[in-house]
Amino acid sequence: MTPRILIIAGSDSGGGAGIQADIKAVTMLGGHAMTAITAITAQNTLGVQGVHPVPTDMVLAQIDAVVSDIGVDAVKIGMIGSAETANAVADRLEAMPGASIVFDPVMVATSGAVLSDAATIAAFARLMRIATVTTPNLPELEVLGGEAAVRRATGALLVKGGHGDGDEVVDRLLLADGGEIRWADPRIETRHSHGTGCTLASAIATGLGRGMTLADSVARARVFVRLALREAPGFGGGHGPMGHQAVRLDGDLGGAMLNQITVPLADYEASAAFYRLLGLRQIVESAPRYARFESAGGGTLSIETADEIAGRPVMFFECVDLDAMVVRVREAGIVISDPVAESWGWREARLADPAGNALCLYQAGENRRFPAWRLP
Repeated sequence: MTPRILIIAGSDSGGGAGIQADIKAVTMLGGHAMTAITAITAQNTLGVQGVHPVPTDMVLAQIDAVVSDIGVDAVKIGMIGSAETANAVADRLEAMPGASIVFDPVMVATSGAVLSDAATIAAFARLMRIATVTTPNLPELEVLGGEAAVRRATGALLVKGGHGDGDEVVDRLLLADGGEIRWADPRIETRHSHGTGCTLASAIATGLGRGMTLADSVARARVFVRLALREAPGFGGGHGPMGHQAVRLDGDLGGAMLNQITVPLADYEASAAFYRLLGLRQIVESAPRYARFESAGGGTLSIETADEIAGRPVMFFECVDLDAMVVRVREAGIVISDPVAESWGWREARLADPAGNALCLYQAGENRRFPAWRLP
């Protein structure tokens, strides 16, 4: 199924955030992006030079056009433009009970430019009330009245920790039933982080539109954002765009995903030179035992001494939920090892296919392509 994602947000002429980032995230994650543009901005990596709100009637006309013909599985709301538009959008979405709604309460651009006035922020209450999940960063959460107030006002609350202190970024998903899920990852030091909030919210909406759980949608969206941050092209003199276009084969699009193969080596230098000759980029070097290479499409190939892998290739399949996949395999009567947390940052379980070929099911997130020891 291709999820149909309606994005209600402003346009970023620099392509780093807003509608442009939303479309890229939805597309790369396998969704069909549709838009209702609420504002046109003139901006680049240095700041916002101008904002022109789209009239409310035109915003509604865009929504009505796509809903009446194509249909909507999930909605992402970003920059809303005005209080009038916020209330009108809430009216429309209240009549769409079947669609998941992700509300990213955009107030200030990464550059510091103010994108929502006090009246618009006050109108956010209606959007929070109908949202499946609201995704403020820490400064936005404070403006909205704090964690307790927002938690009472919305379905689920994702508190993004990117503006916090410390070497780790901690995000917390506060569920409507009172539960909490936390994710913590090392902070990626970069000034090219324009559009992280937009990208995360659109990625979550794409997961929800596919029928994934909220927790799985957030987990996959976080990996996508982190990979896009690592792949930032370095454009502009300020807060540059991320590299959505370079995120490949990361995140489930339906079942286990084949994206890594390890083959035995007899002569390290000969094998390494051979795969470099074919155009693969070496990203890990541990001579004379192991090396990993990356293809242009994002797939990876490793070479490893024959005795380490019993002299035969091993196929690696990435799973969004490794534990659930292990249960599924065992219910079919297939022998598989218990999941193990490995020192290289993967959780994996080993098995063989009916012909005896070696397989590994794993979860690694960004560590498959970006381990801490990746070559510069």
